[in-house]
Amino acid sequence: MLKRTLALAVGLTLSFSTLLAQAADTLKVSAIPDEAPTELLRKFKPLGEYLEKQLGMKVEFVPVSDYPAVVEALATDRIDMAWLGGFTFVQARLKTGNAIPLVQREQDAQFTSKFITADPAVKSLADLKGKSFAFGSVSSTSGSLMPRYFMLQDGIKPETYFSRVGYSGAHDATVAWVQAGKVDAGVLNASVWEKLVKAGKVDTDKVKVFATTPAYFDYNWTVRGTLDPALAGKIKAAFLALDPANPEQKAILDLQAASRFIETKPENYKGIEEAARAADLLK
Repeated sequence: MLKRTLALAVGLTLSFSTLLAQAADTLKVSAIPDEAPTELLRKFKPLGEYLEKQLGMKVEFVPVSDYPAVVEALATDRIDMAWLGGFTFVQARLKTGNAIPLVQREQDAQFTSKFITADPAVKSLADLKGKSFAFGSVSSTSGSLMPRYFMLQDGIKPETYFSRVGYSGAHDATVAWVQAGKVDAGVLNASVWEKLVKAGKVDTDKVKVFATTPAYFDYNWTVRGTLDPALAGKIKAAFLALDPANPEQKAILDLQAASRFIETKPENYKGIEEAARAADLLK
């Protein structure tokens, strides 16, 4: 009986060890859902394949339902890495105490948001007083936090300035709302706006940009603080090695709307944290 019990215990230990080893061989990656799920998967697929080759391990994309879910997944070690906006990174850093931003796109050091409308009479925010307005997700840096912060700096409190404030949930949805006349104006990520225009997915005869925010730091790839530092180093090196002169790698960069990736650090997002506190979005 004792031998059977010991054998069972050893078997269970080995099985558990095998599961841990299998888990350790898979890098679980997610992203804030700032675009349609199908688009996020399309953008990630070639990048995931590239990382698998560079790291010598399986890379799995884990979709989430909303922005807070990404933060929670990082905090509970259910994912290893995530594509975050500046505000989501601040939330993750505060919640975990050790989330580590590895890289950002070159343009993320000078990111902007675009204010759009389909109303020909709207030339500036002053023309929107008493009209309806749409942000993206409440947790979006470029679709909510920073535009709100800059409006507050100009003495505009959205909830009292506009007749109605809505949250579309994603940048492409904001464009759809404005184009369909669901709201009089909205604000979104400059990169997504440019991508939608280039793809012909927005009627620029109808929808136009009427204002652009000042620049700020935004998106980055962040890993959980408990991730093996050696693996984190390999991931960073893989991103930094992406070469636009290599056609296959340029295709990956193009899908990420990146000319190249550069290193980043937590200090770059102090301004985002200050803006969030000023807008009363961090408790």
